[in-house]
Amino acid sequence: MSSSTWHTVTNVALAACWGTFLVVWVVGAIYNARRSPAVRRRGLRSPWIVAGVAIVVVFRLVPNADWNHVTLHSPSARWAGLAILVASTAFTLWARVRLGLMWSSDVVARAGHQLRTDGPYSIVRHPIYTGILGMLLGSALLDGLGRWTFALVAGTALVLFKVRAEERLMSEEFPDDYPQYRRRVPALVPLLRRR
Repeated sequence: MSSSTWHTVTNVALAACWGTFLVVWVVGAIYNARRSPAVRRRGLRSPWIVAGVAIVVVFRLVPNADWNHVTLHSPSARWAGLAILVASTAFTLWARVRLGLMWSSDVVARAGHQLRTDGPYSIVRHPIYTGILGMLLGSALLDGLGRWTFALVAGTALVLFKVRAEERLMSEEFPDDYPQYRRRVPALVPLLRRR
């Protein structure tokens, strides 16, 4: 595939996947703000917006030429990236829809909160974060790494920070069920069982 064709495929895939993600998140947040049960307990305010702005600022301030030393020009990596990006986007959206009115960008427990253990939550305990990390990895591979390397590292750090906070809150909210769920289902990487 020619360089200009890859450029087009990359731009379309990134815009379609991240655009769909953004629309679902914004519409879902507005919908949930009006209809979700009240927050009973708040564990952590979400730093997603700050992290997203920081990533965009770095993308804009650092010239493309400066990313060339971490850029990969491998068609097989790009094809893998495209597949990972599309699959991860679908997985993320499935998890978001499955969580429904219990979803929040913050770490919270709502009135009537129930522990989700089915659908994507039977594959990993934090499928939205797994999907976001997959989207970042797929984007990085599809675009030849470059500046997406920074987004992947920053996103991973943020996800690990939020996973800790959610694990703590869920363990306190569901002291009988959550430890069993943790033993059965890995946190972020499918098929990776705890020892």
